[in-house]
Amino acid sequence: MQTEEIDALYKKVPLARIPWNIESPPDVLTGLVKSGRIRPCRAIDLGCGAGNYAVWLAGLGFDVTGVDSSPTAIQIARENAEKKGVRCTFVVADLLADLQPVEGTFDFAYDYEFLHHLLMEERVVYIKNVYRLTRPHATYLSVCFSDEDPQFGGHGKIRKTPLGTLLYFSSEDEIRDLVSPHFRILELKTMKVAAKFGGIHKAICVLCERK
Repeated sequence: MQTEEIDALYKKVPLARIPWNIESPPDVLTGLVKSGRIRPCRAIDLGCGAGNYAVWLAGLGFDVTGVDSSPTAIQIARENAEKKGVRCTFVVADLLADLQPVEGTFDFAYDYEFLHHLLMEERVVYIKNVYRLTRPHATYLSVCFSDEDPQFGGHGKIRKTPLGTLLYFSSEDEIRDLVSPHFRILELKTMKVAAKFGGIHKAICVLCERK
């Protein structure tokens, strides 16, 4: 789905009805922070949407930049941070472009349920941008839907959601092949994550270190 269409969704669909807008940070992210594997550092939230996870990290002392292609989502994210009384940097930028609006490099990068919005040819461009945005030995976390996921018809690589978005459902091998040229894989697994409106998704989680 094009940037204009995603931005239109944020304009016309209440946040409560957007399936990927979940206020509470996911267990995989909170677990990394609470265990001390990820400590306060310069972090970037790729495809941040309304900025919920960026705001949560900022409240714990992280220096967080959130990036999204939707100007409406970024405005919501800024308002979200202001309401919570934390400082974040939120930037409108195309994650498949040169990312000039994003300043500097980062120790921790993550995308949660963003990668499955990109088709295979787009992912190659995207992962190179993640590499450019991260410092040597930086940590990268990504979670995207598995092709074993039972939702949205339960079969096929490309599936259409009720909102009209097209999602690409991955295999572990595809994720391994995508990230391996640029990152050293620390963990790669398929896990279950709760869907916002009930049910369970099967998702692939990869935790990496930048080469």
